[in-house]
Amino acid sequence: MNQQEAARDWFSKPGDSIKGALARRKLEPQDLVNRLPGGVDTVRGLFEGTISIDQALAGALAAVVGGSPDFWIRRQANYDSALDEAVSRAFDTEADLWLRNVPAAGPMPSGTLSESKRREQLRRRLAFYDVPTIRSWEARYGRFQSNALFRTSRSFKSKPSSTVLWLRQGELESDLVATRPWSAENLRDRLERIRGLSRISHPARFLPKLRELCAESGVALVVRRTPSGCYASGASALVAPDKAMLLVSFRHRADDQFWFTVFHEFGHLLLHQAQTFVDDQDTPEDRSEQEANDFARSVIIPMSRTEEFDDLATRREAILRFSVSIGVSPGLTVGQMQRLGRVKFRELNSLKRYWTWADIASASS
Repeated sequence: MNQQEAARDWFSKPGDSIKGALARRKLEPQDLVNRLPGGVDTVRGLFEGTISIDQALAGALAAVVGGSPDFWIRRQANYDSALDEAVSRAFDTEADLWLRNVPAAGPMPSGTLSESKRREQLRRRLAFYDVPTIRSWEARYGRFQSNALFRTSRSFKSKPSSTVLWLRQGELESDLVATRPWSAENLRDRLERIRGLSRISHPARFLPKLRELCAESGVALVVRRTPSGCYASGASALVAPDKAMLLVSFRHRADDQFWFTVFHEFGHLLLHQAQTFVDDQDTPEDRSEQEANDFARSVIIPMSRTEEFDDLATRREAILRFSVSIGVSPGLTVGQMQRLGRVKFRELNSLKRYWTWADIASASS
């Protein structure tokens, strides 16, 4: 197999064939979760390429999505062979670049690595990012700061490598979310209902509804905490020709921060042709960020009520009445007042809702 053939085969993990078979049969990832041993962890591993198809899984796949068990065994063997060849080529010329510059999930072994350990670490990275060469990785992720319009925070400077890792984890997780085809019109039609979810206090009650409304618009909602060194609040991207992703970290665990991030990312999806954006809300604004911020503000405070908002007294009772009248949580109103400098960031925070990581984790599982 020459390099061109190997590179072509590389982009066809067994998980890609599984997703294609699901689509042809009009099944969803959840149908596979319900039928395969190991449930969601197995399906996630198959999509990521971290779980190999053995005889038991081959039989289960054949029963759910079709094909013979022998087909799935051969499919895995062909992928393993292509991956091994890609690792061998990269090891001779690119290993240092991969191990030094490209992040991978999980801890990096300390000290000097043996050849077998270096190959193992290299294999993990090629499989995780689904690219055969460092050049392919750089084309997709290496110019991340410019291509993905990544913004660094004034307060916390994110590491690009940590942010790339978080974004890739979100992309992989979005494979598990079934959606309708991406439609900007459908998202616009659901904005008012999504906005109303801010009045619901607990993530366990509003996240499933938000996930459903997003999916109806072709947007996969993914909740994932950021790794060490990444201070992003949200990201948005077109992860397939007919599928968008909204990735949120719940970084501040406050309702005003969370909902502003959601609406900000919706602004990117609707205004900026679903380019890839990763956002930290403390970051200086360029034109696209200003437009997304303005969009988020217009969702929270309707244009027809801006004059009233501008004259709103900074008293608790007045904010509560106004928030009820426009149909949002009072924390969102306070957040907008703080952003505009009407009140200090330490004031009126008792009107916001704050969540624990346990609250968020239970709602995201």
